Amino acid sequence: FKRVNNAFRPSVPTPTPYTGIGPNTSVRPYVPRSRFRTERTIISSIYTRISIDVAGIDIRHVELDDLGRYAKDVDSKLNECLTWEANLDQSPRDFRQDIVATLFDEGVAAIVPVNTEVDEFGQVVEILDMRVGRVVDWYPRHVRVSLYNENRGDRQEIVIEKRKVALIPNPLYSVVNEPNSTLQRLIRKLTLLDGADEQSSSGKLDLIIQLPYVIKSEARRQQAEARRKDIEFQLKGSQYGIAYTDGTEKITQLNRPVENNLLKQVEYLTNLLYSQLGITDAVMNGTADEKAMINYYSRTVEPLLDAITEGMQRAFLRAQGGKPKKERIRYFRDPFKLVPMSEIADVADKFSRNEILSSNEIRSFMGIPPSTDPKADQLINSNMPQPGLVGTDPNQQAVAPQSANQLPWAPPAAPTPS
Repeated sequence: FKRVNNAFRPSVPTPTPYTGIGPNTSVRPYVPRSRFRTERTIISSIYTRISIDVAGIDIRHVELDDLGRYAKDVDSKLNECLTWEANLDQSPRDFRQDIVATLFDEGVAAIVPVNTEVDEFGQVVEILDMRVGRVVDWYPRHVRVSLYNENRGDRQEIVIEKRKVALIPNPLYSVVNEPNSTLQRLIRKLTLLDGADEQSSSGKLDLIIQLPYVIKSEARRQQAEARRKDIEFQLKGSQYGIAYTDGTEKITQLNRPVENNLLKQVEYLTNLLYSQLGITDAVMNGTADEKAMINYYSRTVEPLLDAITEGMQRAFLRAQGGKPKKERIRYFRDPFKLVPMSEIADVADKFSRNEILSSNEIRSFMGIPPSTDPKADQLINSNMPQPGLVGTDPNQQAVAPQSANQLPWAPPAAPTPS
């Protein structure tokens, strides 16, 4: 017996009146919004770059063989969520990017199965769709999650057991999310630098007026204040910003900003953050070589993928509901993505010669349709003679020649002279 369970539906359903097709909004309500302090800095570009690279790697529900190796993909609803459609609004790539963006902004992401199939004992049998939420409150065995409800069209807070939700911690939490981390210090310095730039470009003239008398008494101070306001009124009311002064008055303009070392501190913290995250300027602008990209993937992208797959595996593939122990959630990165086209032929020759990949598998990586030749699906070395392919009988045994005349490559014997 199976029935469909919804995480937003209470145990006792209450009827609600149907009013049209639901609320509307001009923006996508399920997209995570970064905090205001990060939208005016370079932090958003770092978040976006890393989330795009993580989202470009496939995550699948697979089955292992007896030796713990990848055998095949599992035909399950969970695998459809990971490879076909995560929910009504998000594709698998958009869903993976949503996970990483929430990780960097909140420090932890909650992947909640919304619609599930449960058996008569309440155990989850299949996961139909899932969404990424933000953890609002922590309890001993539960969490309160802010999650987008597609039935209502807005975000809703629900309390769910920790065993039924995949809680993904950020492996770079101490660098990104700690209150005194490198990234938070960089955010504060950038905020100060933005404030200094706004102040220097606010349109002020920064004038100093030297009056021909000493301002020590209250009457002289009021007279100087009246003179300052008169010059402000002249500059503001004039079409070209022209004002007149007395011949004994002297005006000095401060046409330079106050010097500070904020820019040097921002550059230092930016380089420090890049080194701690494992990225470089070349990675950000797309000019990194193969070694730099391998270092970036091994230090930044793969720890995030390990945290995501292990968290989903622990929550969704728990030994309940008849789940086999050989099922896992793994990520697969295209090995030919960083290989330039000038080296594809050499790599393909080595893989086919060592019988690692067949010809059609290599053609699929290159985006070429498979060949109809049966030989293209076999793991063979085309540079070596194959008994079943060259027309020889593999059961035929070779007979050692008795003389040089019996060799097939020997010339015919010369006639015996009389």
